[in-house]
Amino acid sequence: MQPAKALEPHRARPDQAWPDQAWEVEAVLAWHDDNAKAAIRSLLDDCKHLRQQLALAESVMSRGMARGWSPRYERDAL
Repeated sequence: MQPAKALEPHRARPDQAWPDQAWEVEAVLAWHDDNAKAAIRSLLDDCKHLRQQLALAESVMSRGMARGWSPRYERDAL
């Protein structure tokens, strides 16, 4: 099974709409053959990996390089 084609931020044109959340959920489930637990595990593993990458980048990035910006590990409440 091939992954669903998703829009990427740097390739999106103003006239293109981002996929809605329902479509994204269906794509994730399809990728995991409709196994919800496998999909959740995969997404949690991705989240853990990205947090580790963010921590690594933060540790080697100087304050001047990012002009005072520092990463946040938690997203804003919806």
